[in-house]
Amino acid sequence: MKKLPVAVQIYSVRDEAEADFADTMRQLKDMGYDGIELAGLYSYSKEEIKEILSDIDLPAISAHVPFAEMREDIAKVIDTYKYLGCRYVVVPYLTEGQRPGDDAYEAVRADIARFGDAFAAAGLQLLYHNHDFEFKVMPNGQFALDELYAGTTPTQLQAEPDTCWIKVAGQDPAAYVLKYTGRVPIVHLKDFHLEGSGGKLYDLIGIESQETEESGSFEFRPLGLGQQDIPSILDASLKAGAAWVVVEQDESVGRSRMEAVEISRNYLKSLGW
Repeated sequence: MKKLPVAVQIYSVRDEAEADFADTMRQLKDMGYDGIELAGLYSYSKEEIKEILSDIDLPAISAHVPFAEMREDIAKVIDTYKYLGCRYVVVPYLTEGQRPGDDAYEAVRADIARFGDAFAAAGLQLLYHNHDFEFKVMPNGQFALDELYAGTTPTQLQAEPDTCWIKVAGQDPAAYVLKYTGRVPIVHLKDFHLEGSGGKLYDLIGIESQETEESGSFEFRPLGLGQQDIPSILDASLKAGAAWVVVEQDESVGRSRMEAVEISRNYLKSLGW
């Protein structure tokens, strides 16, 4: 049966990675992860990170890098993540005021296109990782996320669909992955349980919510323990030509973060992945 390699976003186990990067990577390797997606280097140098990953034989396939960091020194970002062997570098989030429809968006779009060209020249690929707010409908009838991709070329920018936030936005994750067939090298696998509007969703990932009152509940969960149709997303990832799937769990409730990512990996193994 055809399948894709499975990586894990290190933000899922960020405290453990900060405390002991090498031991955390060994545990992830032992769980059966084929690679990792970085979210910063914590207190380690790029040389230390590279040596640890090389010793364990756990490649860093991609990295989330704040957009502000790219703007500050794109040459340094390229140098760091090419040195670490990453094939992909990802814009993980755009703050309010920078999104399609906002005043600063045209400058953001121009910078993303420019950065994408710079990454491509270095043999890397720039991706964008969505949340739910990019599913705002624009005056032309497009989602803001689609406008971002339409305003850049596939060479400049490709997609890293976060399937949790796509579903939270009321869309079908598998259908949205298929929509970007050929432009979606990595798919984020993330499960959750949502009741009502979910209340202050973004408080769970360290971003102050715009909600003034709680309304329902929201909880990130390991794969297979939430409301996602994971098999349909995996099938869509294959059909869309993805190269990797990446497990991500922003927070864990009732179990440690390491336990959560192990449950997710074991669930994928149960599906033949």
